This record gives sequence, structure tokens and C-alpha cells, in this order.
Amino acid sequence: MAAYGGLRGVGAIVCTIVESTWNNRQAKTPTAGLIGCGDRPAGIFPLSYDKVIGMKVRTGVRLSLILLAIMVALPAVAAGADYKVVKTWKLGGDGGWDYLTADSDGHRLFIARATRVMVIDTESGKQVGEIPDTTGVHGVALDSEIGRGFTSNGREDTVSVFDLKSLVVEKKIKVGSGPDAILYDPFSKRVFTFNGKGHDMTAVDAARGEVVGKIELGGKPEFAATDEKGTAFVNIEDTSELVAFDPQKLTVKSRWKLADCEEPTGLAIDRKNRRLFAGCGGNKRMVVVDADSGKVVASPAIGEGCDATAFDADRGLAFAAAGDGTITVIREDSRDKFSVAQTVTTQKSARTMTVDTKTHQLFTVAANVGPRPERKVEPDSFVVLVVEAAH
Repeated sequence: MAAYGGLRGVGAIVCTIVESTWNNRQAKTPTAGLIGCGDRPAGIFPLSYDKVIGMKVRTGVRLSLILLAIMVALPAVAAGADYKVVKTWKLGGDGGWDYLTADSDGHRLFIARATRVMVIDTESGKQVGEIPDTTGVHGVALDSEIGRGFTSNGREDTVSVFDLKSLVVEKKIKVGSGPDAILYDPFSKRVFTFNGKGHDMTAVDAARGEVVGKIELGGKPEFAATDEKGTAFVNIEDTSELVAFDPQKLTVKSRWKLADCEEPTGLAIDRKNRRLFAGCGGNKRMVVVDADSGKVVASPAIGEGCDATAFDADRGLAFAAAGDGTITVIREDSRDKFSVAQTVTTQKSARTMTVDTKTHQLFTVAANVGPRPERKVEPDSFVVLVVEAAH
């Protein structure tokens, strides 16, 4: 019945368009009668329709039907309820993993993998390179403007600076203790490492490759995001806080307690609507935070063991990847209203994720992992899962 009602509504709109176009035309001819939707015979149009309607009206009807078809299709696209795993790339190899970084322009995926960074072609699924000697690597940040990439090497307290084209490491920079997440901020043109052991962050001038300062954070930092306009944000996992800081002045601007969020990890941002998406690894929630006031405006349920969030600005969708083998798709209905559109089944241990902003594909990785505390990865079980919408 809903579909029938929708078709009736479409018919009424087309009828109105035709009626308006015909009557506007006939108003110029005093001897011609005007028509109304209610005046038509039992058929959709009178038998004489083809004789009396002009080319402009027929063209208008065709265009109207095309536009109506697009309008009908748009809600399905916005709903974002059709995501699924479409490809599995088997990479194998030893070691655990952490953050993923998508290079949309270069069609590459960077995977932090224990002692090296694997570089994958996102069109073929093949490994095309590697950045070696990155002991305890957690993440990768990219500055496409100067053609450099940066890795956070957690076990040696360094950042590796590499050439984006050749992947050759140019230098290593000593930073804080236990660098974990890493972020490039285009506004300040700086790279930031968020140091888990030091409870602070280190700022590096991306062009010069030199440390320019640090900020004390008062807790263990996790992932970060930037509005690219002079404010950046970082989750503080052990205090369940979100810190806003000035990447140019290197000062803390605000510190907000995250209500209904335990152990915030992943962080993403909707720059247009000024909304932050923090994945709460401790209580299966994603809190949506006003980036100006720190107010929590929504807290939809997600999977267990979230370690990454992402936001697709073109589709108005946020995502939360969790180690229980799910990605929760959250629709942004308005600036303060968010709803779960879908829960995608991936694979257990697929807790990190990134989004390609051009293809709108999601990438996550997983492997067969043994029990705690060793959590050893089964040899050659490591895979990349490509998730995308059916439409």
C-alpha cells in the first residue's frame, strides 16, 4: 500500500506539471479551453492528447519523470542501509596492526603493521610497497601538498618521514614517549603525535621535519581530528574526556567530560555541521559531540570493542568499527538527530577502519587472533575487507 500511495503521489505531481504547462500555453489562445486534473476522462490523458500537446509539454513531462525518479531514489541513498563486504584481500604476514589511512588521490591504503607499514593498491588489492623499520608503528599521517607521509613508531618514540611517491624514508624525528595516534593539520601545517605513555602530544613542522613544541594532556590520548580552521580535538581514553586545542598556539582551549562514554578511542568529524563522533570502547556507544560547546547531542548504540570511527560528508553517514565483527552505520538526520541505519557484519577482530572519501568505500582489516594475553595472529590469516553500499 505504501508503494501504491507513492505512485499515486507521483502521478498527481506529473498531472499538476502537465496541467500548469498546458494552461499557460493555452492562455495565449482565447478559443482554446483550459484543462484541470479533475477534468480528465478515465484514462491518464484524453485520446486527443497527442494531437493537442506541443513539443515543449512532452519534453517537460519527460524531464519531470526523470527528476521524480531521482527524487524517489535519493532517500534510499541517504538511508545508507545497504552496506556489505564486497571484497576480501588476503595479505597474510606476521604481526598485529593498528590504524588504517586511505590515500584517496593516490588510490592507496596504508596499514600500520607492527614493524612496518604495508601499502596496498585500493584498485587491485595488491601490496605495492612497504615502509620498513617502524618499530611499534601505530598510524600514518599524510601531507599531500608537500608529498610527505609520517608514521608514529610507538616502541622507539620516533616519527619516520617518508616520500609519498617513492615511500623512501627521509629521516626519523624523536618525539614524546609512546607515540600512538598521529594527525596532520592543514591549518597549522603540522603533524601531531599523541603520546600514550607521556600523556602529551608533540607538534612537528611538516615541511622542516622538526619538533616545534608539545602540549600536556593530563591523560592517555587516543585518536584525534581537526576542523582545519584552527581547532583540533583528541580523545583522552583513561579520563573519558575530549580535549580541544589550538594547533598553532599549542594551547588547550577546552576540556569536556564525555557523558555516557567509557574509554573513548576513535574520533571523526563532520566539519560542516561541527559534530564530532567518538567511539566509546568501554560501553558500546558512539557519542556525537557539539564541537563548539562540548555538549553530547546523541549516543547511538554500536558494537563491542570500537577502535575507529569515520564520517562520509557526501552521504551524511558516520561509521563505528568494532572488534566483535561489526560496523555500525549511523545516519545524520539533522545536526542533533542521529539514528542507526544498519549494522554491517565484517569479521571478528576488525576493529580499525578508514573511509575513502572519493569512492566512499570503507576498509577494515582482520585476522584469526589467539586468546589473551598473547593475542598471537595466526600465520597468513590477515585480510583487508572492502565494504561498500550496494547503490
